[in-house]
Amino acid sequence: MVALGALHAVADDVTAVPLLDAEIPVDSLQAHNQANTLDSITTAPADTVAKPVKRNFVQKIIAYFNDTNKEKLDKPVDFSIIGGPYYSSDTKFGLGIIGAAQYRTDRADLTLPHSDAALYGNFSTAGFVSLGIVGHHIFPRERYRLNYRFGFYYEPAYFWGIGYDKCNNDANKTQLKRIRLDLEAHFLFRLGHNFYAGPFIDWDYVNGKAIDDMTLLEGQKLKGHNLGLGGTISYDSRDVVTNAHRGLYVKLTQSFHPRFLGNGDYSFSTTAFEFDTYHRVWKGGVVAGQILGEFNFGTPPWSLMAFVGGSHSLRGYYEGRYRDKHKLEAQVELRQHVWRRNSVVFWVGLASVFHNKETFKKVLPNFGFGYRWEFKKDMNIRLDVGFGKSKQWGVVFSINEAF
Repeated sequence: MVALGALHAVADDVTAVPLLDAEIPVDSLQAHNQANTLDSITTAPADTVAKPVKRNFVQKIIAYFNDTNKEKLDKPVDFSIIGGPYYSSDTKFGLGIIGAAQYRTDRADLTLPHSDAALYGNFSTAGFVSLGIVGHHIFPRERYRLNYRFGFYYEPAYFWGIGYDKCNNDANKTQLKRIRLDLEAHFLFRLGHNFYAGPFIDWDYVNGKAIDDMTLLEGQKLKGHNLGLGGTISYDSRDVVTNAHRGLYVKLTQSFHPRFLGNGDYSFSTTAFEFDTYHRVWKGGVVAGQILGEFNFGTPPWSLMAFVGGSHSLRGYYEGRYRDKHKLEAQVELRQHVWRRNSVVFWVGLASVFHNKETFKKVLPNFGFGYRWEFKKDMNIRLDVGFGKSKQWGVVFSINEAF
């Protein structure tokens, strides 16, 4: 950090006034000393006050990032932006841009957790484009919560089919170009200490532009949209939503996607649960664990089936390669603070995507490691490298923890 300079106080010694034969009145002596002091201040050399140091462009950038994780109580919204190149085995080389905002809905209540919002954009040499926002809005006195996300994706992607056996066959790999929009919002009421419940809505639109092998879709359409309504109940004792060090998070959701909402041939319901736990194990060390389950009943479209891969689920697998009606997943992660704003993580996990008992037995292993840099207070930029079966691997560049 470049110092801006310090203002030096001027201190003057008051010299003794010699007494003459005539006695000098006390008032005159005080006036004389004050005059000398004022004169010495006004005639002080100009170089006793340091001037602000002018910073070049690089120094300004360094100073900017030095301050991004410091809480700014004087600002209604604390917003910072970061960007840079990255590489992913899914999307190849690209440029990622992330903007993060923190704020309190009641600035006078410093015990109120921060609300947060993250805007992201990714552009890759493979033609992949993603734009979106994800956030948590905490109302005054924590009476309500709004959790939301919205994303736009243009994906020159790959598709292997539906079901473990087809997805596990490398020969089924086919190109699938698509445009996708998705929206999800949960509005939660506080029912008691750490307990929340409320309605939610989710909407998904997919427009498949081309696919080399239509038989892999098993008669489903490339293009369509789906609207769902449902409810959520949760228990949340985490100390920080975006980077928990201790606490418990349990969530159960039930959604319905009936035909009368305009969902066409795809009428189904989804039951999902999430169980996350966080424990401090030693200085700077946190062990985090997660169990996920998703079960679809009815006729879900291929784009909304349960899948693994991506930035949160089995990092290292191609997002959506393995998909089916149901999934179960578990992962354990060690998070270790190293120095200042730098941390590292190591994790192991496993999952199964299935539609019956036989395919449930087929397990996908996962492990990996990552680097964390505290971009804002309790909000990390993360770079993860994950590995899976049959030499599958991938790189993830994102914001906030995987869970």
